[in-house]
Amino acid sequence: MGLESNISFSSHKWKKGKYNLITDVPNVFVGHVTLKDDVRKINTGVTAILPHNGNIFQEKVMAGVSIINGFGKSVGLMQIDELGTIETPIIMTNTFGVGTALNSLVKYMISQNEDIGMTTGTVNCVVTECNDARLNDIRGLHVKEEDVLNAISNADVVFEEGDVGAGTGMCCLGFKGGIGSSSRVIPIDGKDYNIGALVLSNFGSSGNLVLEGDRIGRRIEDKVCSKKDEGSIVIVIATDIPLSERQLKRVAKRATISLGRVGSYIGNGSGDISIAFTTANNQKHYSDTNIIDIKMFYDENIDCVFEATVEAVEESIVSSLLHSKNMTSGFRIESINSLKEYL
Repeated sequence: MGLESNISFSSHKWKKGKYNLITDVPNVFVGHVTLKDDVRKINTGVTAILPHNGNIFQEKVMAGVSIINGFGKSVGLMQIDELGTIETPIIMTNTFGVGTALNSLVKYMISQNEDIGMTTGTVNCVVTECNDARLNDIRGLHVKEEDVLNAISNADVVFEEGDVGAGTGMCCLGFKGGIGSSSRVIPIDGKDYNIGALVLSNFGSSGNLVLEGDRIGRRIEDKVCSKKDEGSIVIVIATDIPLSERQLKRVAKRATISLGRVGSYIGNGSGDISIAFTTANNQKHYSDTNIIDIKMFYDENIDCVFEATVEAVEESIVSSLLHSKNMTSGFRIESINSLKEYL
């Protein structure tokens, strides 16, 4: 938010939201727990995205998912793809923290809903991950169940970006990566709607970095940590535009364009996933009627949604770089801000 940089995205078409965060979409909240211990090489954490602050199991949000490259260990994506809904907070953490996060999220959900696993079905918890082993003692399994619960309880409209929460130990395009977010406002039928994105960035090689069309990676490749395009990115897109689950899947696919814009070729070892949800068209777990009403966007005019999504995701990736600081943990990785003269 408001970080000074030569990267302004002023050439982009769509207006940014109030905070330029995913939480510009009303009723969306984000919380972090950051775990750091320099002596023990702990640089990890948890980030929680709440699609709304009510009972998400009882009032599900419609969603779509795109598996851009399936080198990943996330939980819950298959049911989103099949049913088109999300019914829990979305948790981000490191690869070896997925099991712990899943257990914690299950306990959180059943504590809120006494019917889960009793008079109704179980619950589809959504947990996503990136591998932070380069900067974090991932084998130490430092993420605990209480960290997940604290991230959920910490969730708010304004939140930190950069090397915080799940992004604490991540690297991106040869620099320190992590959590980044952005938003766009779209006027539709006389009313302003919002599209917000949040990313957990941990992908790409330094020589390929592109910022606002400038291939600066070629100029700075010898100055930063160079590696293959691997490591993953999790992209979450939120909106209050009424969309169907089919349309949300199409929105999620457009994040691929954003990755290409910043220089990723979606390498073999990079697990890249995108989840999109809308806070309109919420689906109740119980219904007195078999026929329910939903609204959707007119497909012939949906390009404005796609374009604003690509902008928001691209800026979120860059924001994750701009908000992250230098880190030394086994090796040193620079913040992109260390090379401002090249930007």
